[in-house]
Amino acid sequence: MSNAQRALALSPAQREQLEQWLAAHGTPQQVALRCRIVLAASQGGSELSIAATVGVNRHTVTRWRKRFAEQGLQGLWQIAPGRGRKPVYGSERIKAVVDATLQTKPKGQSHWSCRLMAQRQGMSKSTISNIWRSHHLKPHRVKTFKLSRDAKFVAKLTDVVALYLNRRSGRWCCAWMKRARFKRWTAPSPACR
Repeated sequence: MSNAQRALALSPAQREQLEQWLAAHGTPQQVALRCRIVLAASQGGSELSIAATVGVNRHTVTRWRKRFAEQGLQGLWQIAPGRGRKPVYGSERIKAVVDATLQTKPKGQSHWSCRLMAQRQGMSKSTISNIWRSHHLKPHRVKTFKLSRDAKFVAKLTDVVALYLNRRSGRWCCAWMKRARFKRWTAPSPACR
């Protein structure tokens, strides 16, 4: 193989688009690197000199020259299938974590914590946290109505509902809540008790 490679043929529109992507602040760095490789390859020169100029391996230059020749500009934005880190846990295992989070509770606890679920499932707490984040699960946040633990709750609830249902009775109720920033506190009317 000769040291000098044949220059990539770029149309003026392709060259302009590559330069726009390079100048744009929103372009991902991996795409900008690929644009620099293609622009350098369009000026000729060996793969080794392009690799040294851009700061990558010679095989990277070969790959992106070939990909650009086959797929054009859009090939620079695509990630080839099979690249990247492979998932450690399969979809069945992830589904088991999600189902356990939504349908069960730990003994003596109101909700799951990352550490408890990790211990139960045999995974790390960061893996559980990532699974919950990707499925938008927040076990510490309750989405259902919680009943009061007050012993007189049922009687109080019945009185309040009766006020709303019997509006014609002429009874009304005012209540104030005590706040830390107020010095004086007004008690509710005896009729509301």
